[in-house]
Amino acid sequence: MTDEHTPVSGGILVVGGGISGLTAALEAAEVGTDVFLVEKNPYLGGRVAQLNQYFPKLCPPSCGLEINFKRIKNNRRIRVYTMTEVKNVSGSAGNYQVTMETRSRYVNNNCTCCNACVEVCPEERDNDFNFNMDKTKAIYKPHDMSFPMKYVIDMEACTKCGKCVEACKYEAIDLEMEAKSFTLDVASIIWATGWNPYDAEKMDKLKFGQSNAIITNMMMERLSAPNGPTEGKILRPGDNKEPESFAFIQCAGSRDENHLEYCSYICCMASLKQVTYIRERYPEAKISVYYIDLRTPGKYEKFREKLMADENISFIKGKVADIIPEADGGVTVIAENAVTGEKIQEKVDLAILATGMAPAIQAEGSSLGLQMDDSGFLLGDADAGMIAAGCAKKAADVVTSNQSATAAALKAIQVLRR
Repeated sequence: MTDEHTPVSGGILVVGGGISGLTAALEAAEVGTDVFLVEKNPYLGGRVAQLNQYFPKLCPPSCGLEINFKRIKNNRRIRVYTMTEVKNVSGSAGNYQVTMETRSRYVNNNCTCCNACVEVCPEERDNDFNFNMDKTKAIYKPHDMSFPMKYVIDMEACTKCGKCVEACKYEAIDLEMEAKSFTLDVASIIWATGWNPYDAEKMDKLKFGQSNAIITNMMMERLSAPNGPTEGKILRPGDNKEPESFAFIQCAGSRDENHLEYCSYICCMASLKQVTYIRERYPEAKISVYYIDLRTPGKYEKFREKLMADENISFIKGKVADIIPEADGGVTVIAENAVTGEKIQEKVDLAILATGMAPAIQAEGSSLGLQMDDSGFLLGDADAGMIAAGCAKKAADVVTSNQSATAAALKAIQVLRR
């Protein structure tokens, strides 16, 4: 069942509906445990839903998410609450009381996604799913694979003109819908709250926001995705130029005492993966990768070696000191080769910042009484029934996140069955 608001008791609460939360919920429910899955966004899937491809198979995430969504839909032990956040936690292991608040979607379960409302809506909003590189109407479907498959209204963009209400023959739209609060009684809580891309505007020298030719690695994922703002064409935002040259700037914020002190783990492989996106679309494009160290452990070494053999790809060991926007829309990357000592000034059509992973729970974690390390990752306490999973626990890729989520489900079940 999805989007219920009736208070319930017992079972496990999973906070976060990304790949870690989905995995933890399914692993627990499929061995007979009641699970309550809450997600603050209007849809499940988290960051994985925004990717074009992911490791290790370089396949689109749509197939894996579709299977998981079907498993959730068919499992009556899982209740899903979207647009919902934890407001307060009290109690102890085996007996937690959790206060939740569900924001208004303004669209009810009658919605069939017929699109009639979108066709008549006169207002637009920035599309945060595509990192504001395009727009949607004020009433919108978050993305093509949204689960639950229902529209949602952004009231900051909506003027309540009522045209969508008139157009909907299913009586699915309620512009006066109100937020709801409720309480769950659960034995244990799995925190799978995921990660946010580090704010690139905090790194002054990299000039993000000052040129359309400077984007982040997650923006690159959306540009490369068939359901992205350019339908999978890698075009420079703003002027839609087909880039002929690219620069990847690694460790954008990571391994930096002024920003993220830790290695974000995924960035090297993410950039190498995105190099393959470029190669598929622009076989002759010039590509430079500026790095401190290339971390491609185990089986990924062969992947890296193959790309390093490409004559049109340059790997420069050295940290970028500055990026200068140019009048023609491109940028000049300034760096020093740490091996040769050479000063480098390279003009490119598009620069991609490999921004790090910042734990999403960091802001509200303290107010909820959660234990975090100095970087904002959750420490968790399995004995107390508070368990961290996936990127809430540490920077990790999809495979590692799934393993972590499975372990978290097992620990949560143990608390429940003591």
